[in-house]
Amino acid sequence: MSEVVLALDTEDLTSANEILELLGTELKYVKIGPRLLYLGGKEFMFSLMKCWNVFLDVKLHDIPNTVRGAVSALAGMGIFGLTLHVAGGERMLREAVKMRDETNPEMKIFGVTVLTSINDEEWKSLAPGSVLEDAVKSRTKLAEKAGIDGVVCSPKDLDAVKGTSKKLLTLVPGVRPKGVSCDDQARVMTPAEAKERGADFIVIGRPVLAAPDPLEALIGIKKEVG
Repeated sequence: MSEVVLALDTEDLTSANEILELLGTELKYVKIGPRLLYLGGKEFMFSLMKCWNVFLDVKLHDIPNTVRGAVSALAGMGIFGLTLHVAGGERMLREAVKMRDETNPEMKIFGVTVLTSINDEEWKSLAPGSVLEDAVKSRTKLAEKAGIDGVVCSPKDLDAVKGTSKKLLTLVPGVRPKGVSCDDQARVMTPAEAKERGADFIVIGRPVLAAPDPLEALIGIKKEVG
């Protein structure tokens, strides 16, 4: 079974609260990005945590000491999960884990391997001479070595990640039901396919948010991966 995480990428707090009220108890996990965090601050986050498990998707990537300080503040909020970039390096990851353990040992840390918006051609321009799949495998190994809980990866990269680490959890965006636009995601897969390849958490945003009936869309996806 894969857990469904709603990417709450709405334009404002009012829209966010309306969709959450509609989805209610059918929803267990919510992912919040920088926009809603900046708009609503701690108060909005605390209101969400009364009903749902919250992933804070801010993808921290900075020098180790700066990330250490950010993790201290964010872990103290009591969120379920936090994202950062594995590309920040082993020292940065270890500092994040150390501060998490001191502040809120229950919080999960997920490291982004390669953004799901990046395709093979774009990767060649970013890292000449490097193969995207090799980068995913290398960063997966680093994530496990540094002691974080999981990685964020494209569904297309699940085989590479699962073949590299049996320990790490996987948080998987870029999942689209059949017939739904891929938007800015470059490497996508259906919910059933992602589940079959071992995704632990499947992130769904616009297929639910933009659906004529968001609740029906969510229930349908949950059945597909349940």
